[in-house]
Amino acid sequence: MSTLLTLLDALDDRPQAVELRERTYSALGGVVLDVGCGSGRAVGELAARGVRAIGVDADPAMIETAVARWPAGEFQVADATALPLDDGSVTGYRADKVLHVLPDPARAVAEARRVLAPGGRAVLTGQDWDTIVIDSDDPARTRSIVHARADGMPHPRIARRYRNLLLDNGFTDVTVDVHTLVWTDAAALPVLADLGGEGAWLAEQAARARDDRLFVAVPIFLAAGTRTG
Repeated sequence: MSTLLTLLDALDDRPQAVELRERTYSALGGVVLDVGCGSGRAVGELAARGVRAIGVDADPAMIETAVARWPAGEFQVADATALPLDDGSVTGYRADKVLHVLPDPARAVAEARRVLAPGGRAVLTGQDWDTIVIDSDDPARTRSIVHARADGMPHPRIARRYRNLLLDNGFTDVTVDVHTLVWTDAAALPVLADLGGEGAWLAEQAARARDDRLFVAVPIFLAAGTRTG
């Protein structure tokens, strides 16, 4: 888990990620559920604004980390498809970088509708794992690395379906925006290694970073919808 936490922290600290996270907090109301909360950063940031923020994650180790880092938040171990909350008990629902790892994302969105009060807002964010852009001298190898990583996930292309998932579950006022995270420095190297890059391919990317020639772009999809009565 330490490797995952290091990656998440590196991603969440980037100015573009901070700006995107701010966008996800808009119009969520006073009681917000963060599903797949990880190390709890969003819950902590929302709680600091006076919001009652509740974080759930299926990984007990992540919840333990979140409790230690953000004692003002509320955290529970829970499945995204069986939330320990009453019907209509939250005003906002947030799922960031989580639906792609779930066995049944549609069921998770249905559960979001259940726990949201009428007029509540759901926000889904994440990347389409087929659309990572990496400049490389070996595009065929790069394409193979990106697609192999995507194919190892339950739902690597779920982000392109966010809008339809919300519509299928009765959400209205559905919007979708795309925000691109860009790396041009060595901070991208752990991300590239996590993709499965190694050997000469990763060495080329490290050389690009040293020479100020590295380029990695990851489009992040942000979809939101309102729970009808």
